[in-house]
Amino acid sequence: QVQFVESGGGLVQPGGSLRLSCAASGSIASIYALGWYRQAPGKQRELVASITNGGITNYADSVEGRFTISRHNAKNMVYLQMNSLKPEDTAAYYCKGPTSNWGQGTQVTVSS
Repeated sequence: QVQFVESGGGLVQPGGSLRLSCAASGSIASIYALGWYRQAPGKQRELVASITNGGITNYADSVEGRFTISRHNAKNMVYLQMNSLKPEDTAAYYCKGPTSNWGQGTQVTVSS
């Protein structure tokens, strides 16, 4: 069972950018869909973006046009490029496959 470790979070000003990375413990080539999720304090965890192994992507309306998900199967990595960040993007971000456990996530804080 492939597990994931997230990194790349931090404190950024509104309008800034961050790139999150997610390292898999094994091969992700055969995993059809991978996703980035986020959970803000007091809110439910939500799916932010997903990508299939064919490169088909989907985004939550709140991040469409600002975030880009990508995957590098040969490196067993998943990425989330986040641009034009807003305070409401503040949350812990997680990546996950369909059978993996939740990791520890990486915290993103958008504040001036």
